[in-house]
Amino acid sequence: EIAYVCEWEKRPKSNHCPSIPLVCAWSCRNLIAFTTDLKNEEDDKDLSHMIHILDTDHPWDVYSINSGHTEIISCLDWDQSGSRLLSADGDGQIKCWGMTEHLVNSWECTQSSSVDGDPIVALSWLHNGVKLALHVEKSGSTNFGEKFSRVKFSPSLTLFGGKPMEGWLAVTVSGLVTVSLLKPNGTLLTASESLCRLRGRVALADIAFTGGGNIVVAATDGSSSSPVQFYKVCVSVVNEKCRIDTELLPSLFMRCTTDPVRRDKYPAVTHLKFLTRENSEQVLLCASCQMGSIVECWSLRKEGLPVNNIFQHRSPVVGEKQPMILKWRILSATNDLDRVSAIALPKLPISISNTDLKVASDTKFFPGLGLALAFHDGSIQILHRLSLHTMGVFYGSSGSSQRVGEESAIKRQRAGGPTLHFKALQFSWTSLALVGVDTHGKLHMIRVSPSMGQMLDMNTLLRHLLFLLEYCMVTGYDWWDVLLHAQPGMVHNLLEKLHEEYMRQNQALQQVLSTRIVAVKASLCKLSTATAARACDFHAKLLLIAISSTLKSLLRPHVLNTPDKSPGDRLAEICAKNTDIDIDKVMINLKTEEFVLDGHPLQSLQQLIQWVGDFVLYLLANLPNQGSVVRPGFGFLRDGASLGMLREMLVMIRIWGLLKPGCLPIYTATSDNQDSMFLLFRLLTKLWLCSRDESHPQDPDETLIDECCLLPSQLLVPNMDWLPINDGVITKIQSKHPLRLQFGKPYTLPGLNHTAQVEVFRSPASQRMDHLRCLHLGITPTEDCKACTRCGCVTMLGSPNKTNAMRQWEQRWIKNCLPNPAPKHSPTPPSLSTRYLRARVPPT
Repeated sequence: EIAYVCEWEKRPKSNHCPSIPLVCAWSCRNLIAFTTDLKNEEDDKDLSHMIHILDTDHPWDVYSINSGHTEIISCLDWDQSGSRLLSADGDGQIKCWGMTEHLVNSWECTQSSSVDGDPIVALSWLHNGVKLALHVEKSGSTNFGEKFSRVKFSPSLTLFGGKPMEGWLAVTVSGLVTVSLLKPNGTLLTASESLCRLRGRVALADIAFTGGGNIVVAATDGSSSSPVQFYKVCVSVVNEKCRIDTELLPSLFMRCTTDPVRRDKYPAVTHLKFLTRENSEQVLLCASCQMGSIVECWSLRKEGLPVNNIFQHRSPVVGEKQPMILKWRILSATNDLDRVSAIALPKLPISISNTDLKVASDTKFFPGLGLALAFHDGSIQILHRLSLHTMGVFYGSSGSSQRVGEESAIKRQRAGGPTLHFKALQFSWTSLALVGVDTHGKLHMIRVSPSMGQMLDMNTLLRHLLFLLEYCMVTGYDWWDVLLHAQPGMVHNLLEKLHEEYMRQNQALQQVLSTRIVAVKASLCKLSTATAARACDFHAKLLLIAISSTLKSLLRPHVLNTPDKSPGDRLAEICAKNTDIDIDKVMINLKTEEFVLDGHPLQSLQQLIQWVGDFVLYLLANLPNQGSVVRPGFGFLRDGASLGMLREMLVMIRIWGLLKPGCLPIYTATSDNQDSMFLLFRLLTKLWLCSRDESHPQDPDETLIDECCLLPSQLLVPNMDWLPINDGVITKIQSKHPLRLQFGKPYTLPGLNHTAQVEVFRSPASQRMDHLRCLHLGITPTEDCKACTRCGCVTMLGSPNKTNAMRQWEQRWIKNCLPNPAPKHSPTPPSLSTRYLRARVPPT
């Protein structure tokens, strides 16, 4: 368990009401939004109308939105990309929140709609038509396309050309369904319609989607003796107006109401949920009383309609089929349970059938098969989503919260007070973690084992984690919750197996996933001190790839007719074939007219060119030191592709230097007649020749090592900023001991010297870098900066550049980040430091 404790939510309000709903939502970017019903003790400020958003790796950096809702917030829902959030309240107000300039701690209301005075009981974004199936039975396949397949699924509403239309749908307590559509011009198109002719009270509702583009709403008035109604909702746009058509579907009565023993035992339906948002044919129901609860799982099936005996002996007509009807059948039900306070359903898209259940039993892969029930005694049970058999139990944090020395007595649970329990519960997107909000306003994070507590050998566990990492790579989802289960000793094996699986994919898929796999490897490396240097190498490789593609994109063919290959491709081909160590002889084979550019873009990109030159010098100068201790840059010594990329850029920079000498990298040489570019290219080519054949790499010869030993006496070797400091929580929870954190107070391990890691790679008082623009910010920067919540890359909020070339470079990272795994050492005070997220591509 990882308990995130909010400092300003120490006690319930005096008028604390257990019936006030608390809600939380977990996005695919591992952002958590939640609400509380408490007061701030310091300024007596009511927090019940505020939305709190945090990133899981920096849970103390919570951002609280003053939502403007006048009533208690009843629903929260993230969109499919994890960057926008819907909130709804008890007065019928719905608001859409979006990041300001992609900053995770800056949010603004972009759109809003309302059904005045009609409380919202269910809320959901319209489906965008993207559905991915995860096939556990093919986890051993070498093809990602077999493991993760695209399922044919229609969007809820499409624009011209089949593009999905964005919007949301809500159900009110009076039985009204309201739809808001976001038009391409930014305006909002809204409409409302009754679910049925006879409107009645809707106490609970849930929303699911069908493959045909329809929407299914389940609703109940809260009484277990009343039927659970289902409605089909179709949304369309006719003459620039939103139209809603509803149709009544088969309903059901809970079995507990027909059981003579339990007929009056559970009078209220307290939870109603579809098992998955893309499956409207399976629903979970929970009925409760003051002392306990019972949970039932139902499935919608097609059954033959029985024919009266009068028609049994009639001669059948050719081609006539037996009439079929849809009917709800109960799949399973629990025995009498303690009173359920919250339910969480898994988001992992695993299909459920008898075959899948057998595969899960054989492979011991259980993520996505279990649902979580929180009880009023503070415990959590994970049940199989179909059979409802118990798969795991968490007994709550009340015991751990009272350990001596961990917290003061005022924070401990009062022995005579009500039992601490969860009022809201949510699974992560890989079902490997749970987050819950309890009755005292504390936020708790709980690990969920992929084996559900069963003893697994190391190879099986590695295969499960590898499978989920591949899933995150393909979908573009954040993999922070997978890293919760990756121990330092697993890192090396995970890296090797991940690389092996990646190399087995076709060339097109490898190109799509080329940067994502480097980002995954980088985040894995930061989990272990033994691989910290490799994490630095992966960050440098991502920056190298970005700079190379940017510089090559400036090249244009000198004739109008388009050649078979671009200038950048021809450059790579010629450099790969020409093994000459003389850079000028390599230049002879190139069409230099294709490299003629205006001087302004070259000059504005000088800091990127300087980084390339410094990086080559650093690698070569540290080649003799890579034998005993693995240091940053070690991974490049046998990486023929990266060394070849550096070689290509040196040739390109050499040509540009003839046109614009001011763009050349600046070196401090001990000799005035030293041709630094010539020297570095010669040594780099020798190193590249040793490793260009990846199947049979060779060690550098003694002559090359001797020449590299002389480099520091010929050129001043720069200090590279490797970002080794990690301030995220992911590296602090590998020991599986519970952490107790407070909002606003970054957690530090007792006795940890933060400068210990720094001294290996750089001086603690060294210059801080703008890692996006490759600029020095000084030891104590004064500019407002932002930093990535995952890798820690720091960059200035405002751009000092006015040229188009540099603006294009910065535009690449406006909502992205270099996915370097080593988080930042903040160069600015917390009041000036803001965070932004890495690029997350919606599922394709």
